[in-house]
Amino acid sequence: MKKYCLLLSCFGAVFNVIAMENTPEELVSLKEKINRAIIKVEQTQRKLWSYKISRYEDEEGDISSSIEQHSPHSNERWLLKQINGQLPTEKQINNFAKKKQKQSNKVTKEGDIKLTLRELINQESLSLVSIDEKHIVMAFNVSWEKLGKDSRGKLQGKLTYQKEQQFIEKIAIWNNADFSPMFTANITDLAVTFTFININGAVLAKQNEMKMKGSFAYFTDINETSLDTFSDYLYQGQ
Repeated sequence: MKKYCLLLSCFGAVFNVIAMENTPEELVSLKEKINRAIIKVEQTQRKLWSYKISRYEDEEGDISSSIEQHSPHSNERWLLKQINGQLPTEKQINNFAKKKQKQSNKVTKEGDIKLTLRELINQESLSLVSIDEKHIVMAFNVSWEKLGKDSRGKLQGKLTYQKEQQFIEKIAIWNNADFSPMFTANITDLAVTFTFININGAVLAKQNEMKMKGSFAYFTDINETSLDTFSDYLYQGQ
């Protein structure tokens, strides 16, 4: 079911959210903080950074892993460095390069296909969950079009805002009811977590995690876990 894991290429646990009471003025101020934090992500030019991605995937017990390197000014921007704990063969490197080129061509033709925080977070629905010296936690409604129309109203979200550096540190999304992202597919449990880091004002992905259970074509179980970890960021802008 790798088509579902691709949803995380753009960038947890289940929580019970109880919104706190706050005045309209306070809520407006909090929403403005979140909007400015989203703008920080939008203004970060990730393509100008070199970084490493360590990927792990478990599909119904079929486990795979890889390490990829992104280098913005190299002739080959993406390089497969490791696959399933081994050095890749020339064939695997070539197949990887073709896949990345195909993805790049699709973006050029259709525009940016990655999910954005502005699309994911319904800012009008933001409500305060908790606040302390270091963090603000807010709940929001989720509308994730790639998960299909049936997912509407069945997904909840929560974000953690880091007050000192003024950025969104974590986003958690989960379902509150079964839903069907496509014909004959039924998702019973979905938990997605995005975490971010702030490097000199640039907000970059730190880790993307997805856990999903359900069924496909009525008889095939879906039991997937995927984890992408980003590291070794180095700004390569001119």
